[in-house]
Amino acid sequence: MRHVLSALVQNQPGVLAHISGMLASRGFNIDSLAVGETEQHDMSRMTFVINAADNVCDQVRKQLDKIVTVVRVDDISAENFVERDLMLLKVSCSGAKRAEIFQLVESFRGRVVDIQHENVMIEVSGTEGKVEAFVDLMRPYGIIELARTGRIALTRGAVKPRDDE
Repeated sequence: MRHVLSALVQNQPGVLAHISGMLASRGFNIDSLAVGETEQHDMSRMTFVINAADNVCDQVRKQLDKIVTVVRVDDISAENFVERDLMLLKVSCSGAKRAEIFQLVESFRGRVVDIQHENVMIEVSGTEGKVEAFVDLMRPYGIIELARTGRIALTRGAVKPRDDE
């Protein structure tokens, strides 16, 4: 099962390596990973997606909780949460194709962020499905380059205490 884990960690060198190393040593592949500073400058939020059985994911969460630099880890998969991916995509285009691409960008609520003679760079954010659907539509035009962030996610409403707290 797909699990979205949200970890609040101390913002210091080595935390990402420590956590990803722990997951790798237990044979978990991280499908998506994003790390960034939070509203508190000394804290970062790590959002990562793994595919694992519920009991295995719970074990991973407990192992992460034991790491000194980890403040809190939550499996938010069963919560009401908002998630987004961000993508930059460079597509070949010229002439009439440019107008078609611009219409598709607009319909996906994307933005053209750079225009060159032979290509455009597009920014799209949204759910994983939306981003992948846009990529599929752009393939026939000729994708030159593509870069995606990892998934970011926050639960809706107030932060609730975990059952084990």
